[in-house]
Parts: sequence; structure tokens; C-alpha cells
Amino acid sequence: MMDSQATVEERLDHGLAHLNITIDSEQRRRLLALVGLLHKWNRAYNLTAIRSAEEMVSRHLLDSAAVLPHINGRTLLDVGAGPGFPGLVLAILKPELAVTLLDSNGKKVRFQRQAAMELGLENVTPVQTRIEAFEECYDQVISRAFASLGDFTSLTRERVVAGGQWLAMKGPAVDEELAELPVEIVPVARHHLEVPYEVGTRLLVVLERRTQAPAP
Repeated sequence: MMDSQATVEERLDHGLAHLNITIDSEQRRRLLALVGLLHKWNRAYNLTAIRSAEEMVSRHLLDSAAVLPHINGRTLLDVGAGPGFPGLVLAILKPELAVTLLDSNGKKVRFQRQAAMELGLENVTPVQTRIEAFEECYDQVISRAFASLGDFTSLTRERVVAGGQWLAMKGPAVDEELAELPVEIVPVARHHLEVPYEVGTRLLVVLERRTQAPAP
């Protein structure tokens, strides 16, 4: 059963206000429609372990929206996007951003396509394939629990343009993964994400390709 629509709307509005994100009425309509669509599809296709629409707002919409201040390119690749997070939310919040959602799971990509069509998101391109078979390049490549930092950067090494960035949404235990990065890829920022209604620490680790060899 869908949670109270008023409760879902209140959580979205308060959460975005906490994140200092201002949206217009059409963006709000699309975000609420995305929650409703995910909740509907999840009953049949088990797209996410989150069952409550209210919890979907915090765990999927607000969690995705929290990285918005760090999206600064024109093109974004969401690797291992699952049902489309964070990419769908970022595409709604930043209409000028061209977002590609990449996943190998057919039912999740079908949801991405349905969501993009129903919400009128012309800046979203869902792609069903493995990252190893994908060849386009992007200003930024983002992942949310896709793989370790080492695997994430090695699998997408050729997908980031010169001067571009990797954005990895991680939990607090990331230092060991950072230590295992190849020498030419370096962390340039670590942002603590305060996701409304969520407990625990969320991090966004920003990585770039080193432009000069490290000093001996």
C-alpha cells in the first residue's frame, strides 16, 4: 500500500529544503511521480529492497539529490545505475545535464526507460550493457555502491574525459579503498553528505587523473 501522499510530499519538501535545493512545480511533480512509479513497479519487479514510498524519498531521492552541488559537467554517466539513482534525480534537478544511465539488469533498465518516458526526461539515456562494452566518454562518472574505488576507476578509466572526474558515493569505511587506488588516480575532495531522515555517514569521494607524475 502506498504511504500517505501528504506524508511523502512533506518528506520531499522538507528534505530538499534541508539540502538548500529549490525546485519549481514541474520538478516537484516529476520527483513525486518518480516515487509513485518506483513504488508501483517495485511490487511486481523487486527493483529495490526499500518497500515504503516514504522511505524511498529519503533513501533514493534525497540521497541522490545530496550530490547535486558537486555535479559541474555537461555530461554524466551513472554506472551501475540500478533503477536509475542517482541519475534520474539529478536529471530532474538539473535539466541542462545530459545523463546516461548504465546497467546490465534488464528489468531495471526497463524501469529507467519507462520513468524517462513518463516523466518527459529528454536529457536521460538508459543503456543496458556492461561497462566493459561501453565506449562513450563523459565529464563526470558517478556510482552509488557500484564497486570498490579501485574497480570503479579501472573499469571506467577510459570513460572519463581529460580533466574529468569520478564521483563515488560511499559509506564511511573508504580509507582502505583509497589506499588501493592506482597511483595515477588521486582523491581531490571528500564531502560528507547529510541526507535528511537518514542516520549514518554518507561520503562523496571526488577523484581525478593525476596530470603530473608523483615526486620520487
